[in-house]
Formats: sequence, structure tokens, C-alpha cells
Amino acid sequence: MLTFLDFEKPIAELDSRVAELKDTARGGDLDIDHEIERLEAKSQRMLKETYSRLTPWQKTQVARHPERPHFRDYVAGLTDEFMPLAGDRAFADDQAILGGLARIDGRKVMLIGHEKGSDTTSRLKHNFGMAKPEGYRKAIRLMDLADRFGLPVVSLVDTPGAFPGVQAEERGQAEAIARSTERGLSLGVPSIAAVVGEGGSGGAIAIAAASRVLMLEHAVYSVISPEGCASILWRTADKAAEAAEAMKITAADLLSLKVIDRIVPEPLGGAHRAPAEAIANLKQAILEELDALGGKTADQLRHARREKFLAIA
Repeated sequence: MLTFLDFEKPIAELDSRVAELKDTARGGDLDIDHEIERLEAKSQRMLKETYSRLTPWQKTQVARHPERPHFRDYVAGLTDEFMPLAGDRAFADDQAILGGLARIDGRKVMLIGHEKGSDTTSRLKHNFGMAKPEGYRKAIRLMDLADRFGLPVVSLVDTPGAFPGVQAEERGQAEAIARSTERGLSLGVPSIAAVVGEGGSGGAIAIAAASRVLMLEHAVYSVISPEGCASILWRTADKAAEAAEAMKITAADLLSLKVIDRIVPEPLGGAHRAPAEAIANLKQAILEELDALGGKTADQLRHARREKFLAIA
């Protein structure tokens, strides 16, 4: 059963009414098909109107929707084949960042991404997508491997931020994030990053310093969460909506600021309503970007990547 967000309550009420009428129609001789069709059409209109004017804070809620596709869903929908690779060869295997060798429409790539988990057990296992130093060092290892064998790097960003715990700081969190970002910028192979949900702080940029940065229509990307920003500026997280507005965290804002290169459209009502369609849209965009980057030399890729990030407004 679909989880409705607070601002979707009118749509939820309509859909509930439609479900009740369908149950009634199945249990009796009443002909109410016309009424069901009318309400379904009204629900679709409301959904379209609502999602055409989402505020930045509402987009943040959509980006965090628990049923939004996560890394494992993209692996299943994007790839023909996937071989996971584990560990940083120094401390541990961080489950918040997953990666491995993959084929997308027959093309060999190194696929890396955050995994948040889809239920309580898996969310705890993956630490809600908040990576520790070993996660970023794993990402560096996989990028090194991709560079060595000439494989394009595709990364899927979906994290509220890097894990802020004491243990992570003791193991060099800031240094690991900085080196992962540096490795992404120095790659001699094509690299494509896609922000598919939340892109939070250094935890996101660590695997998003790519030749091309894509962003799903209702994803968000920012240096700090709206709640964190509000807590700093107003000493209360209750001002998160105002913070989200001021921070320019939406795909449209970031495209205008040249932080991202392309917006990937989502199905009506967000990726969580039609995950297969959302994944197919992203797959098409990734293939097009791989085509555009193909044939460039390592030096050309590094130079273009450098110019791209220096040009950010």
C-alpha cells in the first residue's frame, strides 16, 4: 500500500474513496463504473496539479519517500549483470556504499552507490545510507579499478550525509571524503553521477565529482539538510521549509547554477509511484551520456571535468 505524504492528503482521500467504490462494485450488482472513472480522473488531475507546483520542502519529502527506488532496485532495473565487490582492504566493508562490475545494455561499467535500505532491518544494516570512512575508501578502490581497466564509472547518490559518529571521525571521515572526491575528479575514464534521492553534503559529493551530474526531477542536493540549516540559522528545525527555499536544493535551481548538467524526468507523482518507469528514464539518460563521453582521451576528460566544476556559479 502506497505511503502518502502530508501534502498528498486530498489525493489519499480520493484514492481511498475509489478503493471503497471498487470493493462495493465487486460485492454487488451496482453499476458505479462511471463514478469510479470520474474520481480516478479527478485524482490524476489533483496529482498532476500538486506535483507541478511542489515547494523545495515538499520535494525534500518526496526525495526521502520510503518507497522511492534505492540502489538495489536500480541494480535490478539498470543492469544486465552485476558482480558486487566488497571491502576497502583496510578496515571493513561498509554496507552504506555498495558497488561492483556491471553491464548496462551490454556496456561494461563500474557501478557505485548509496543504499538506504527498504525496511527496518535493512535500514539498520545499511546505516540509512550514511557511509563511514571505509565506505568512501571502498569507493576509491573501485574507482582505481575502473581507471586501471578503462571502465566508465556510474554512481548513484542517495544519502542524507556521511555518518557523523565518533568512530567515523576517529577513522578519518573528512580525509576519506576528500580523497574520494579527489579520485573522482582525477579519473581518466568517463564518469556519470546521478542524484536519485537525497544528495547530502560531502557524503554525496564524495561519489558525485563526475564528468556529468544528473538529477532526478524530485531529488534534492545540498551542502546540509534543511533541518540542519534551520537549526544553525534559527536555532530550530521548525524553519526547515524556509531553509529549503533559501538553499536552492531542487533540480531546477541547481541546473540554473550549473551544479548539475541534466534533469531526468520522473513519472507523475514521483519515482515511488512507478519505480520501473523512473529507472528506465535514468537508464536512457545514462546511456546517452556514455555515448556523449565516448571517444574522449583521459586528458580531455580530466580537463573538461576541471572546467565544469570551476564554472559552477
